[in-house]
Amino acid sequence: MYHLISLLFLVNLSCTTTFMPKFLLGLAFELNQITLDDCLVQMWFIYVIVTFESTVILLMALDRYVAICKPLRYHHIMTNRFLTQLTLASLARSVLLMTPIVYLDSTVKFCKSYVILNFVCENMGLLKLACGDISRVQAIGLVVRMVITVVDGCLLLLSYLTILHTTMFLLKQSRNKALNTCSSHIIVALMIYASSVLSALIYRLETSVSVDIQNLTSAIYFLLPATINPVIYGVRVKEIWISLQKMFGYKEGVNQNAHNMGHNNN
Repeated sequence: MYHLISLLFLVNLSCTTTFMPKFLLGLAFELNQITLDDCLVQMWFIYVIVTFESTVILLMALDRYVAICKPLRYHHIMTNRFLTQLTLASLARSVLLMTPIVYLDSTVKFCKSYVILNFVCENMGLLKLACGDISRVQAIGLVVRMVITVVDGCLLLLSYLTILHTTMFLLKQSRNKALNTCSSHIIVALMIYASSVLSALIYRLETSVSVDIQNLTSAIYFLLPATINPVIYGVRVKEIWISLQKMFGYKEGVNQNAHNMGHNNN
């Protein structure tokens, strides 16, 4: 689990560093220009990282499922090698899903305004500047978003329904402990998927929603998880530190007892 939490922190850090330096430079020095190539590169990195984040959330649900439903086999299943393979497969999935969208955006002709009314380059924001038929690009983007949100969300729901069914047969203390370990992950998952759905709906309702609201939902989508996740999982970081202290303290206690026994024998 700690491997996946560290991976989630790394994903959040990567997402913010993809666009925050450019955004802060724009605020400080009014450097608001960005070339089309740079915009597409930024979009590709953001989309790959966000998709990878969704997959990491799904892997964390898998980890909780194995830990609660198959506790005796947990260390045999969730090995470092298996987690590394899952991580690489998740990254490859993100690249394969997002690359076609960015490529199709690069083939679109732009003949309208050259001002993107957002602080990041997004598919929907960029297509607003296009002329000609963009229905294919919009359809593929919608399908990819639905695949990520619906498929990952359904698998996530299925895993936690299975966990809930399993905990019904546990003792109260064990059941509470199992549910407490899942609570932080459920909060993070709900926050990420809710902000993703909200951002998509706002763009679909662009005619009745102001630009400020669109930017606010984009900020929530990209910045809120990166801001809240360290707070939610801070207890996990504390548990890691406590477990290390206990481990070294236990060894020191054994050495101290051995030293005292030797001293008494003398």
